[in-house]
Amino acid sequence: MLREESLLGNLETRLSAVKTHRFKVLSLEPYPKDGGVFVHFSYVSHESGDNAMVTIESNLKDEIDKHGGMPSWLGLSRGSVWLVKGRPWREDMNRYPSTMVKVAFDGPDIREEALYHLYRPYGRIYNISSPTPVPSGMLRFAQIAFQRVRSATAARNATHGFRLSQEGSVTRLHTAYERPLQAHAIRDWITGHPRIVLPILFFLLGTLTYTIFDPIRTLFVEGKMLNRFDFREYDVYKWLRRQALDRLVLRQDDTDDSGTGQDVWKERRAAETALRSYLSDLPATVAFIHGPQGSGKWRMVSTVIRDTGRKALIIDYAELNKAPSDSRLVAALALQTGYRPIFTFLNSLNNLVDIATMGVIGQKAGLSSSLQDQLKQILEVVGTALRRVSRHLQNEAKQKIEAERQAEARRECDVRVREAIREGIWHDPRLDAVVGIGVMSELGVGDEPLNGLVISSRKSKDAGVLEFEERRRAAEDELARKERSMKETRTVESLPVVVIKNYAARGRTSRQELEEVLSQWAATLVENQIAHVVVISENRENSKLLARALPFKPLNFIAVSDADVQSALSFVKKRLRDAVITFELTPEQTTCVERLGGRASDLESLIHKVHSGQSIEDAVEDIISRAVGELRKNAFGEDTEEAKMLPWSREQVWTVLKQLSQKPELPYHQILVDFPFKGDEAPLRAMENAELISIVILNGDQYLTTCPWCVMHPYIYYISLMLPSDPVFRATQDLALNQTLILSAENTVKSCEGELNTLQEMAMRESWTQYLWGRGRASC
Repeated sequence: MLREESLLGNLETRLSAVKTHRFKVLSLEPYPKDGGVFVHFSYVSHESGDNAMVTIESNLKDEIDKHGGMPSWLGLSRGSVWLVKGRPWREDMNRYPSTMVKVAFDGPDIREEALYHLYRPYGRIYNISSPTPVPSGMLRFAQIAFQRVRSATAARNATHGFRLSQEGSVTRLHTAYERPLQAHAIRDWITGHPRIVLPILFFLLGTLTYTIFDPIRTLFVEGKMLNRFDFREYDVYKWLRRQALDRLVLRQDDTDDSGTGQDVWKERRAAETALRSYLSDLPATVAFIHGPQGSGKWRMVSTVIRDTGRKALIIDYAELNKAPSDSRLVAALALQTGYRPIFTFLNSLNNLVDIATMGVIGQKAGLSSSLQDQLKQILEVVGTALRRVSRHLQNEAKQKIEAERQAEARRECDVRVREAIREGIWHDPRLDAVVGIGVMSELGVGDEPLNGLVISSRKSKDAGVLEFEERRRAAEDELARKERSMKETRTVESLPVVVIKNYAARGRTSRQELEEVLSQWAATLVENQIAHVVVISENRENSKLLARALPFKPLNFIAVSDADVQSALSFVKKRLRDAVITFELTPEQTTCVERLGGRASDLESLIHKVHSGQSIEDAVEDIISRAVGELRKNAFGEDTEEAKMLPWSREQVWTVLKQLSQKPELPYHQILVDFPFKGDEAPLRAMENAELISIVILNGDQYLTTCPWCVMHPYIYYISLMLPSDPVFRATQDLALNQTLILSAENTVKSCEGELNTLQEMAMRESWTQYLWGRGRASC
């Protein structure tokens, strides 16, 4: 636009050079939209109009070719001149030039050969589409595809409104630009090629997930373990709490009784020592802590983790097992590990996509994933975050050691300066710049180190330097030895701890896939030495999956047992004294506590009941009475339908409880071979998993001939004494047991009778055979 006047002037000068038939330029009308100029001219000729126009057009092209083309705003000489045959339409709509020209016919259709001869002079044509049927009232049209846009613009502006005569009829041409890419062409291509588009789309979505969301999720898991998102860990919150809340609210200091009673609970010392020993070394296997419910396993683990200051990630299997659906399970695991953002609704959407793609392309898109794959994906991201947490803690420990080294160097320097001051040989060289002594007044500082010593005499200087060097070397050697010794300790202490509590706990549904994924993940963590893994379970039998995941490394079993009678009594007395309940236990009360056993949860319940005002006798009776109802429900079921769902029969559990009421310990094989078990171990193992009995091996490590024994839990022995003492319940169970025994005996008798009848028939058949054989021989 800035050079429009000069360009038009140059164009007019070149065109005015042609004088054929008195050619004269009248006006120039630029058309920037299509990049051309309309030239109005006049001429005088005695020849026919068509011949004169052809001659003028030819001479103009020759004149333009002499100058190398038409002038342009780019400074390049390009283009040519064309005679306008129709009436040009100079519009300013959003119809931009393209290589395709749509030619509509206002009259009869023009043959393809005629169109080619009409439009070929403007440029090369690589396709002409024939007219197609159109709705009534619309003009038929043909599409001409030029090789270059310049040719299309010249053809469109030169032939618009041109009247073409053909076989006695006249057709008026209407030209317009046609978009090379039709509307919705991309959409139509995408919908028409699902086998190509869908895999590319899913690949892009997967790439987006791994490149964007996974680093964010790793950051969130790392922040959860390092308490970066916990506002209570920030100094501002702590300062505000100290200055505001702690001054306004009268509250007692928080007391943590997690370690209360450790001195009197000697059964737990060995387990705690074993756990501390496991955490003080590089992880080579999984620590499996097992013990009965309520024995204080989690309390012991949390105490050890708090005392050692280790970062821990807690996964509660019992909460995960309560999830009613797979999506809720994935969401619960993500919540416990800090894995966010998570889109649980996408799994259902992915299943719908798989169904849709199955109908479209005949195969699944593979976008949906199973429950195990989703759990593995979460735990894989968590493992990456654990590795980053370990690296972060190692860097913090290294910075702490470096800060201690610098502090030690500063203390050593201060000690050396104080000794020099006491000896009167210390001198600060920076004072020379202030006083102005010799060259020092110009230099401002000497070449001595700022923390160095300037001694008055040569002898004292040498002695001070030698003593300083010796101390410096000794300090560096000591720090080097200390760093080497602490390097491995720092590496171990920087490893996070993963605690899986309530592992394989009983729930409404069995989550075998969850157990397998957690077991494999725990094995991966310890094999790669990413973290220490502590698994807490109620039964040692639940360690089978973990042992299968670590086939070449034995698990580190840590047993947490109940306290013995003396430890339980000492624990109760100590807690009662802490609760400001000072009285001595009578022999009757001591007997009640002994009946309760050494289960930590039961002793805690006893202390709370006594603290609320109950006597020890009433509290123990209340606990045991409540346990009687629980035992009846768990062992015998509420009704017959529920009893059928139990893994044992009522007769089997009644036989065990009845015999244990007479004797606290029973030989395992004696129970196994007698009625109603008859060699079936599954009911006894199921009773052990339900914590009705315990199956242990005495001296199994030393002797192979020892036999297992069935041993009752602490106060279940007294409950088993109370159940048979109920005459109605005892009579009902004995009647059911005797009926089953009678039915079994009747079946045995019937079986024996059948065998006897079979033997009798065989004997009679043999006698008849012998009789016939004898008669035959006699006749011979």
